[in-house]
Amino acid sequence: MNIKERKVLEDELKVKDFKLNSLLEITNAISLNESTYNITRIFEFILQEQLGLEKFLLFNKQEDWQCLLKVGFRGKTKELNIERELGRFKEITVIESSPSPLLKEFDVIVPVLHKDEPLAYLLVGSLGIQRMKVSDTLYNMSFIQTLVNIVVVAIENKRMAKERLKQERIQKELEVAVEMQKLLFPEDLPSDRRMDVSAKYLPRHEVGGDYYDFIPLSDDEYIICIGDVSGKGIGAAMLMANFQATLRTLFNYQRFELPFLFEELNKKVMRNARGEKFITFFLAHYTPSTRKLTYVNAGHNSPVLTNGKKSKLLEKGTIGLGMMDELPFLEVGEEILPPNTTLLLYTDGVVELENEMDEQFGLEKIVKMIHAYYPLKMEDLNNLIFSKLDEYRGDLDYVDDTAIFSCRFF
Repeated sequence: MNIKERKVLEDELKVKDFKLNSLLEITNAISLNESTYNITRIFEFILQEQLGLEKFLLFNKQEDWQCLLKVGFRGKTKELNIERELGRFKEITVIESSPSPLLKEFDVIVPVLHKDEPLAYLLVGSLGIQRMKVSDTLYNMSFIQTLVNIVVVAIENKRMAKERLKQERIQKELEVAVEMQKLLFPEDLPSDRRMDVSAKYLPRHEVGGDYYDFIPLSDDEYIICIGDVSGKGIGAAMLMANFQATLRTLFNYQRFELPFLFEELNKKVMRNARGEKFITFFLAHYTPSTRKLTYVNAGHNSPVLTNGKKSKLLEKGTIGLGMMDELPFLEVGEEILPPNTTLLLYTDGVVELENEMDEQFGLEKIVKMIHAYYPLKMEDLNNLIFSKLDEYRGDLDYVDDTAIFSCRFF
């Protein structure tokens, strides 16, 4: 073996050692679960100090495009439209000329794709002035592409692991919210000589923002209420859970006049929701011995009060709770209920349900059903209404939480 051949062999061995050491350095950092910052700094060191590259950019797509490495480039990267600038490059490309101010600065584009979707782009410049001259093979872009692939896949795996942890936390929060929401609803509703009370509730998702309650204050006093939070999901369910706890706490310790009660509830919702959500709420206080029902409707769908032939809507009250720091007005409604009167409370998921022609179910159909099937028990009436809702929506899904709370006063 002559001197020239020995030199070529030595260079090839150096290249192989370099590649192996580079791969080991990167993979060791990944196996030790180093941070994204540390992994990219190792990659930067390999490109800059060992390969002698003086200018390069590494863009990585996560939720949006981010510049993970910026060496030797003085331009701004935050304002770049990466899809427009680089989206057409599907393989390693030498840039000979380009009208793009960005691409003019670089010599080679190294894309990283997954199923033809771009995950990253490495832009390399100043290839003619490398400090290392071990072998031309050192500057083989396919090896650099391999390194970029390893780095980007590691970063993507870390992102997916974080996303899994996030989803697990959300699932745990959801499970807690589901259990909390179960506690919102009364377990036992009365069906006796005084009254027949029944409810049916279908959340749009696992948790929802609808709420109804029946609270006995004494043998001759009852609270009947229903509410709906703007917005859905865990946040809505948690706000409503807090609201229900506040309501029951207020009633447990003292009797309040309805205006004062609603003012306190409004303050509580404002503090907890911080103006981001509000609650529509209807509450009635019923005394069987006098057959007197007093109520306040805070922006909720007006309940239907009927004797089976004539109906009226309970509309007196105020605006939704949490809409303003102070309630601008409040009117208490009062009704004396004749025997065999029905009160039907519901949320907007009932009347706003749409069919395939984008027509809402509406309140008129509800009233007609109550009158047509007036002798039914309240549980049967609720089931009937839901069956009609199912027929009306056809193959469409429910788009909102749906609750019906019906009361017959004998």
